Amino acid sequence: MVETPSLDANSARDGAAAAATGGVVDIRGIMTAIPHRYPFLLIDRMVDVISGESATGIKNVSVNEPFFAGHFPNHPVMPGVLIIECMAQTSAALVVTTLGPEAQGKVVYFMSIDGAKFRRPVIPGDQMRVEVTKKQRRGPVWKFQGIAKVDGAVVAEAVYSAMIMDRAAPI
Repeated sequence: MVETPSLDANSARDGAAAAATGGVVDIRGIMTAIPHRYPFLLIDRMVDVISGESATGIKNVSVNEPFFAGHFPNHPVMPGVLIIECMAQTSAALVVTTLGPEAQGKVVYFMSIDGAKFRRPVIPGDQMRVEVTKKQRRGPVWKFQGIAKVDGAVVAEAVYSAMIMDRAAPI
């Protein structure tokens, strides 16, 4: 589940402008678009953003990532589920920057993950480029294809969908 934080007019406009021009969304723009924070904010920046269509999330993989302590000791490998999460975070930020103020107060729920394949391990020192492309949108449901690459080689891929909904009242 991804809950969108409140967007101020400047950050929403700047994110939408970057998305519209095929630009870059920096870490501040990502943190405005999605609520994830350390240690679960996994993407560092977005490039090649085309509003409503595609983006590339950049993940600089560091040996200091907290999951490497247990996955695996003396043989650090990024968990596949976190590679999929990088795809999800890139897609969520793309959706929010595309929708702009319309996304305020919305929550993104995963609906499905299909055809996930992992080709090779991602290890400390790698820079993972997560290319996400919108396959279709029907109302609140968005479907994406994600391909993660390191040094141009595919390390993982998946097709997944999510539903954007109004946020429920706080518990």
